[in-house]
Amino acid sequence: MTEIVTKDIIPRDVATQEGLSREVVNRKIKGRVINVSNRLPILIRKHASGARVERSSGGLATALEAGWRDRPGIWVGWAGGTPNQQVDSLLVKASQGRSYTLRSVTLTEEEIAKFYSGFANEIIWPLFHDMPSRCNFDPEYWEMYQRVNRKFGKVTAEIATEDDFIWVHDYHLMLTAGAMRQAGVRAPMGFFLHTPFPGLDVFEKLPWKKPILKSLLEFDVIGFQSDHDRTNFIACLQRLLPEAVIEPGNPHLQVRLEARHTVVGTFPIGIDFEEFAQQAARPVIKAHSGEIRRRLSGDVLVLGVDRLDYTKGIPERLKSFRLLLGRFPELRGHITLVQVVVPSREEIPNYKHLRREVELLVSQINGEYTEPGWVPVHYIHRNLGRDELLAYYRAADIGLVTPLKDGMNLVAKEFCAAQIDERGVLIVSEFAGAGPELRSGAMVVNPNDFAEVAQALHDAAQMPVEEKRRRMHLLRDIVKDHSVQRWIRSFLQAMPSAAGGSKNGAAGDSGANSAGGRRGDETMPGVALVAAALSPHSRPRYQMGRDAKLRVLGTASGED
Repeated sequence: MTEIVTKDIIPRDVATQEGLSREVVNRKIKGRVINVSNRLPILIRKHASGARVERSSGGLATALEAGWRDRPGIWVGWAGGTPNQQVDSLLVKASQGRSYTLRSVTLTEEEIAKFYSGFANEIIWPLFHDMPSRCNFDPEYWEMYQRVNRKFGKVTAEIATEDDFIWVHDYHLMLTAGAMRQAGVRAPMGFFLHTPFPGLDVFEKLPWKKPILKSLLEFDVIGFQSDHDRTNFIACLQRLLPEAVIEPGNPHLQVRLEARHTVVGTFPIGIDFEEFAQQAARPVIKAHSGEIRRRLSGDVLVLGVDRLDYTKGIPERLKSFRLLLGRFPELRGHITLVQVVVPSREEIPNYKHLRREVELLVSQINGEYTEPGWVPVHYIHRNLGRDELLAYYRAADIGLVTPLKDGMNLVAKEFCAAQIDERGVLIVSEFAGAGPELRSGAMVVNPNDFAEVAQALHDAAQMPVEEKRRRMHLLRDIVKDHSVQRWIRSFLQAMPSAAGGSKNGAAGDSGANSAGGRRGDETMPGVALVAAALSPHSRPRYQMGRDAKLRVLGTASGED
């Protein structure tokens, strides 16, 4: 076992490896990167004074924008609202100061209702989060999903050249590759799924499973958040498309269907650690966080930040907190939960019911346990500005991130990045992608086990200061190492050099060679705890030692 202090967690050849990875990416992509997502990073809203451009609050758009600031290209997506003659001029203004331009896909009210609210959020979202009983398999939704995917594909095909790389994001747009191939697009294409991918027993309930799988295999690269998601996808291919040939690779798998080869890999997304940490370190944020702590009663501040969604486990979290207060009466008056719920999809009936359930639980807990000078749960139902969110992250003693199922959950990583004092404790769900990745320093729990979560909260509240610092120091090193910038490079580097259109061939024979004689894509991660630009032979495994030092446990072997 090799021992090094935490500031030295990255091997000395990382800078060389990262430089090589950038060279490989630049060599493979001669043109632009065309990002295609359901939403643009901006939103056009109508106001009394006219239409205005606002920053999108979506997690996907925020993460992509953070890691893509300096790369020239085009971003294709919906700008919000319905067709409006002002959209083009507003997008031109919004593109100023960015390294990329914005291209809007206009959607009608019917398309928004049946494609976005319907197929995407009443079928794919619950299905991919292992909740098929919440699905509404309306065939009209499927027809509209195909139509809108063709529309996105058409807009992208109009601007793409053979030298560009088209990167499509998330479950809204799984059919776009097929649409673009039919339109004659020869540029290489990649797809990244930000949500989980379900197991075979869940996915096979989808009536349109085979055309979705076949369209996904029109991409040259398919990326998932975790090895578990990739394994589920491969299992679905083996059962539902037995003609697809699965070929082993290092570190990525390859799938051959007829004349096409597709690289299938694991690429856990990160955040812009430096930007978060620098913003959190500003004096105004420190002052605001101090004011929050003064105004909230109790010695220990627990923070939950979630979009309103049944996958986030908010009712389960509240029930766990109520159990904590019942089992450990000595904590009453000394621990406070701040639960931030960002409004989302409230036009969908399931979300209206969820909001009522959450607010009823908050009312019951406060009614049962409130004492003079202390309210156990502070409930915030609105968007928080970036500075306000950073202040809450810094003020919190415990970050409670307990989704029932999540692709990654970047709140866990944002909390760590903002903890510049390194005095907070992260409690994270084992069913979030961030759980396995951050388990070396976080307390990992099953959100359905209320007693376990309550015990974790109790233990975190009683944890010695030095142990808190050791854990958070390790977590911040991991989050910094696995940044969104590295995620982008790793995905782009996995693209086969000969991908795209009729040029697609055996992906494993086309990677650029690195200095060590290995193919370029072999320097990319296969598991969540792996630093993206390191070779498989040099990627460290992490473990926190009792002596406040980080230990490297051998090297990654491709499985975690």
